[in-house]
Amino acid sequence: MKIVLAVLVVITLSGCKSMMENQTISEKNIKGTLDSWHKAAADANYNDYFALMADDAVFIGTDATENWDKKAFQAYSKPHFDKGKAWNFTVLERHIYFDKTGKTAWFDELLNTQMKICRGSGVLVKIGTEWKIKQYVLSMTIPNENSTEVIKVKSTLEDAMIQKLTSKQ
Repeated sequence: MKIVLAVLVVITLSGCKSMMENQTISEKNIKGTLDSWHKAAADANYNDYFALMADDAVFIGTDATENWDKKAFQAYSKPHFDKGKAWNFTVLERHIYFDKTGKTAWFDELLNTQMKICRGSGVLVKIGTEWKIKQYVLSMTIPNENSTEVIKVKSTLEDAMIQKLTSKQ
């Protein structure tokens, strides 16, 4: 009985170690995907940038009107990439999390951008052996002590938008 228990413990620990190793490899691959995606934008490499997104990806930008499927985001982005200068985001901090299957991951990151610190967050899915960006959300950070000033700046525009959106419901 003790031998059976010992064998079960060894098998369980081996399985845990294997899962942790797979998660570490996946985390490195996800970091590589996100880093390559940001680099492709900085290098204005349109094809590489969009190849890292799933076909049904969604990009949500900092403006309340920016909620694009991949094709719409490609159309918006193409002129920027064609100029040879898209955007340059440098990662300051990143956290990655996995679902139980290990085939879906979500993340959040702080970025150094032309807009100062922004937050990126999103979801990646494993398609075959590759991780693809399924959703990306870019948000500007606002210090809490400055939120009143920012609200004043955006109130006129967003009050009209709120009115329009609530009238559709």
